Amino acid sequence: MSETAAATAPAKGAKAFSRFEWMVALRYVRARRADGFVSVIAGFSFLGIMLGVATLIVVTSVMNGFHRELMDKIMGINGHAFLQAVETPFTDWDDVSARTEKVQGVKLAIPMVEGAAGISTQFGQSGVLVRGVREKDLVRLPGIAGNVKIGALAGFDKAEGVAVGQRLAETLGVTTGDKVSLLIAKGAQTPFGVAPRIKAYTVTAIFSIGMSEFDNVFVYMPLAEAQAFFNKDNEATVIEVFVDEPEQMDLFRARFEKAVTRPVIVTDWRQRNKTFFDTLQVEKNILFIILTLIVIVAAFNIISGLTMLVKDKTQDIAILRTIGASRGAVLRVFLIIGASIGVVGTIAGFLLGLLIAENLETIRTVLNKAFDANLFPAEFYFLSRLPAVVDTREVTVIVVMTLVIAVLASIFPAWKAASLDPIEALRHE
Repeated sequence: MSETAAATAPAKGAKAFSRFEWMVALRYVRARRADGFVSVIAGFSFLGIMLGVATLIVVTSVMNGFHRELMDKIMGINGHAFLQAVETPFTDWDDVSARTEKVQGVKLAIPMVEGAAGISTQFGQSGVLVRGVREKDLVRLPGIAGNVKIGALAGFDKAEGVAVGQRLAETLGVTTGDKVSLLIAKGAQTPFGVAPRIKAYTVTAIFSIGMSEFDNVFVYMPLAEAQAFFNKDNEATVIEVFVDEPEQMDLFRARFEKAVTRPVIVTDWRQRNKTFFDTLQVEKNILFIILTLIVIVAAFNIISGLTMLVKDKTQDIAILRTIGASRGAVLRVFLIIGASIGVVGTIAGFLLGLLIAENLETIRTVLNKAFDANLFPAEFYFLSRLPAVVDTREVTVIVVMTLVIAVLASIFPAWKAASLDPIEALRHE
C-alpha cells in the first residue's frame, strides 16, 4: 500500500466532501518533485484563470467607462432631445422653450442658432460649429457650467464676444482678450450675389469639456449676435432639451407633443448617436468573447493536468478503492483539485482586476512617465483621461462563468479516475 493511501484511509460511512477527501486532494495538489510537471501545469492553469478573470474585469470596466464618459460628455453639451420647427420659421422659440421647460422631468430647454463656420487667427485656422445661446442658458449648460478654465461667462450677452474650447484655443494660439475671425459663405445679399461674411470677435472665455473632439470644434456666441451673423432674423434653429431620465425618451416625446402646440420635429440622442453607441457595445461584446478564450484555454490546462495526475496516481486510486473509498469519493477528490485551482485563480484574478481597474489612470500616468510615452492619446480616443467603471453585475457574471468552466473542466478527468478498475490497475503494477 502506498504512503498516501495508507495515511488517508477513509472512515466508513464518510460523507460527501468529507475531511478525508479534502486531505487526499490537498496531498495530490502539493506534488512531490517526481510529480513536478503536474504542478507546473496546475500553475499555468491558475495563472491562465487569474489573468483571464483580471483582463475581463479590466476590459469590461474600461468599456463601461468609455460608454459613461462619452454619454456624459455628448449629452452634457448636445442635449437629450431636439425640437426643430416645420412649416413656419422658428420665431416663437421663446414661448416654445418656456413651455418645454415646464414639462415634468425636463431640466433645461435651450433655444439656439447653430451653424458651421471657419475660424482663423494669424497663427492658425479651423472649421467650427458656432452656437448662439443666451447667457442665462449658457451658464446652466451641463458641459460648460463649471468647466470654464480662463475668463468668465458673466456679461456674455453684452460682451458680444465668443467662448471657445481649450484645444481650439491652443490650435489658434489665442487666450482671453485676443481676436478671432469667423467666416461663413452665405453672408449679405449684394447686387453681385451672396457675399461671404467675416467678422472679428474677442475671446471672452475658454472652456474644457474633457472631450477633445468637442473642445476643438465648439464656439459659443450670444444668441442675438448669432441671429445677425447667420441671417436668422429673430429665429432659432433648434431647441435642445435636457431631461432627468434620458432612457425614457419615448415618454418625453409624448409630453413634448402635448406641451408644444406648434408643428415641430422631435429627435433624440438615440437617433443622433445610435451608430456610435451600438458600435461601442459590439466592440465590448467581441472583446468579452475573445478574452473568455483565455479562461477556456486555462480550463483545458486543468483537464490535461488532472488527466496526467490521474495517470500518475493510478496505483493510489486503486489502493484507495480497495480499502473502502467509493467511486463517488474518488470523483470528488479530483473535482476538489480542479475546482480549487479554478476558485483560487478566480479570486486572485478578481482582486487583481479590481486593483487595476480602480487605479487605471494612475497606472497609465506612471507608465507614461516611465517610458516617456503617450498611452491613450486624447486626440484619438476623444477623452482626456482613461475611464473605468466597475459594474457589479458584470463582475459577478465573469466570476460565476469562470467557476462553472473550471468545475466543468474537472468533471471528465474526475470521472475517468472514478471509473478505474482497481484490480486491473494493480495487476500492471
